[in-house]
Amino acid sequence: MNVQIFLLPLVNTPQSFNITLGAINYIMSVVWNDSDDAGWFIGFANQITGVEIVNNIPLVCGVDLLAGLEYLGFGGNLVVYTNGDATAVPTLDNLGVDCNVYFISPSVTNSPISSVITG
Repeated sequence: MNVQIFLLPLVNTPQSFNITLGAINYIMSVVWNDSDDAGWFIGFANQITGVEIVNNIPLVCGVDLLAGLEYLGFGGNLVVYTNGDATAVPTLDNLGVDCNVYFISPSVTNSPISSVITG
């Protein structure tokens, strides 16, 4: 089975945008929590209703951010990688620059990710 790896279009400011992961449309929110032992967090909401599906997923390296959430049907894995250091924590300044978030999908028929920045 082939896999496809897609770079999510993140920048180092809080943001919210429409995104399709697998065959499902979401609103993805990315927020910075400026406190000790905090950092970047993501959440997903239904793109049509705006109802939150999952929130406060910390952006940490070395794990599948969607592990344990397979029942929500994301259809892939979400991982964080920092260039040059696979275990480095994303910082306020390096998200979308040296630190990126990738969606890994086993799907090969259609591109499982598209996005439109909305705010």
